[in-house]
Amino acid sequence: MKLAPSLLSANFARIGEEIAAVVDAGADYLHLDVMDGRFVPNITWGPKIIGDLRPLTRVPFDAHLMIVEPERYVEAFVAAGADIVTFHLEATPHAQRLLAHLRSLGVKAGIAIDPQTPVAALVDIVEDCDLLLVMSVNPGFGGQSFLERSLTKIREARALVDERNPRCEIEVDGGINARTLPLVAEAGADIAVMGSAVFDAADPAVQLRSLRALLAT
Repeated sequence: MKLAPSLLSANFARIGEEIAAVVDAGADYLHLDVMDGRFVPNITWGPKIIGDLRPLTRVPFDAHLMIVEPERYVEAFVAAGADIVTFHLEATPHAQRLLAHLRSLGVKAGIAIDPQTPVAALVDIVEDCDLLLVMSVNPGFGGQSFLERSLTKIREARALVDERNPRCEIEVDGGINARTLPLVAEAGADIAVMGSAVFDAADPAVQLRSLRALLAT
């Protein structure tokens, strides 16, 4: 399983050090939560900051766009250095077109679904996805508790992907910690996004290694 520390929970005053710590500890991706204050009730960063962070590491940037009208902004995030760009199914009526456009730009194209959106809503577009993100909390803030019903959705997503598009990875974001990480792995997730579970620790690098060790037991 791949682990993607979420920089939303990092200390922005020491962001370079925090990135170096988790990269040295073996982070597979760095997850960048982009929020506009409209699709979700919080505001984070835009392409400029992602572009400034890009020279710090070669670890792939996993940009999660929690914004309205994502089709207006994806090219800017690709230009800034995102390797994976994920938008929400609920944020645009043009999901299939946007997935195709992202792939034409040379990045992996991901689609996310909120907790209230059924996996069945993805049946007609999963073949166009490189990544399917199952939100296991309501999007917008870090540090929330894992929604246990998400395990059923992960299993449903696993079945859909295995049937329609085996190359698509399943990512889970929200409330993942030492207790829930093994559960999402068992349910069929390929990638786990973790924010406060990593960056709230005294030593994020040690914490990330210990979380990875849980998957080997």
